[in-house]
Amino acid sequence: MRYHNITSDDMLNGDGLRVVLWVAGCNHCCKGCHNPVTWDPDGGLLFDNRAKQEIFAELDKSYISGITFSGGDPLHAANRLDVRGLMAEIREKYQGKTIWLYTGDSWENIYHYPIMKYIDVLVDGEFHEAEKDAKLLWKGSANQRVIDVQRTLVQKDPSVPVLHCGNYEQEYTLTAKPGNLRGCCD
Repeated sequence: MRYHNITSDDMLNGDGLRVVLWVAGCNHCCKGCHNPVTWDPDGGLLFDNRAKQEIFAELDKSYISGITFSGGDPLHAANRLDVRGLMAEIREKYQGKTIWLYTGDSWENIYHYPIMKYIDVLVDGEFHEAEKDAKLLWKGSANQRVIDVQRTLVQKDPSVPVLHCGNYEQEYTLTAKPGNLRGCCD
């Protein structure tokens, strides 16, 4: 796996303050993407032990709510296995932290992936420039969904996503805490 950046104290890519891993590789290549430099799976830097330790150092901080995987696309074939392995390690070591993932894939096509057991919240769907709205909460275009993965997976029909929250910030109440996914829809 390759990556472009690790950001800390991020407030834009999930509940609370987060560390974000921006991976390399995306086949969606959405028109108007805010991060096209991450499309090339051979771009960026090799994800090594030093990068992993940088993420762990951020997750060690009590005020960090969790990690967000973005890019690029963490579910790109070049990333999926390494991302899943890192998530498994994070889930074991940081049980009170949440894991978010952004992907251009739709929930209906990926909900059966084994990696889903590690993800708390998934933002799905390609970015549609025509549906862009800067006021949307945790997503760039109205077609995308912010999905509560674990609540969705325990339903009778897991192909129908349970939303973690609605579209706009005014719908959000500040009840989300590490290990507690109560958010704007609860």
